[in-house]
Amino acid sequence: MHDGVSKSVAITVKVPARLHLGFLDLDGGLGRRFGGIGLAVSDLGTTLTIERAKFSNVSGPEADRVRHHLQKMERCLALHNGHNVRISQVVPAHAGLGSGTQLALAVAAGLRRLHNLPLDIEGDALRLGRGARSGVGIGLFSRGGLVVDGGRGHELKPAPIIAHLPLPRHWRVLVILDPQRQGMHGPEEGAAMAALPRMSDADAAHLCRLILMKALPALAEQDLVNFGDAIKELQLRLGDYFGPVQGGARFMSRDVAAVLAVLDAAGAFGIGQSSWGPTGFAFAPSPDEADRLALIARRHPNGRGLDIRVCEGLNCGAEIMAQVHASEVGQ
Repeated sequence: MHDGVSKSVAITVKVPARLHLGFLDLDGGLGRRFGGIGLAVSDLGTTLTIERAKFSNVSGPEADRVRHHLQKMERCLALHNGHNVRISQVVPAHAGLGSGTQLALAVAAGLRRLHNLPLDIEGDALRLGRGARSGVGIGLFSRGGLVVDGGRGHELKPAPIIAHLPLPRHWRVLVILDPQRQGMHGPEEGAAMAALPRMSDADAAHLCRLILMKALPALAEQDLVNFGDAIKELQLRLGDYFGPVQGGARFMSRDVAAVLAVLDAAGAFGIGQSSWGPTGFAFAPSPDEADRLALIARRHPNGRGLDIRVCEGLNCGAEIMAQVHASEVGQ
């Protein structure tokens, strides 16, 4: 005879990838620096499952990074039992898609839900060293859609989210990945930022105006022409600003740059590079138009070694789901 049933709970966290469309104020003369705009996209993201275990174990891609986050959160939350973490999906690291923030916040949120603790997304981001410049990834973890963060102030906390809008369901985003390249990260990224000249007040003011008075109203009215114009100009100006630390180019990948130029000529909107790249992006007004543009990109000589995807804007943040497994114990 069976004496009873043992129930185990597994928490699965799914986090969308994010595109970082650009910074707003790289001077910080008003007391806040950076500020940024970004959006969540479908078909690319991070998925991991966490459950209690006798000893902690991490398996799957990016296991070392996840193990580091797991150990730190176990200490912060005073959790003395072990945990088994299985990573089933990740976006490429250092590709401009926010993989580091996704992994960190997914571990923290999964642990908290597993132990019936309240979520603390902003606090855990700080504990795990995320959001030093951009609050976009943290905001998108909670909300999805498109967000604007108001820049880092003097206090040690993530930049506040000051705007949040959904993406129209019929718009599509072409995401162009270069598997052969990585964007700057770690000490190299810090050194590059330090080497850049001061951004003028006038340039920062113009970028902020582009977003507040053109991109966001256009998005609210589902006007892709003006939204795309604003994002394209933001990207051109930032590409010129960052060019000296990107080998004198606006884009980290020459192949991505070539494909984006072709897409621009073929009628795509709002072309640019996400964060340090090498991932590029472009917008299309409909699924059919996105498929047409994707075919052009894939047929281009420079597109043959790239991973070109048609994605939707994802208007929800991370999914945190619990599965209860029952097993009979005893005799």
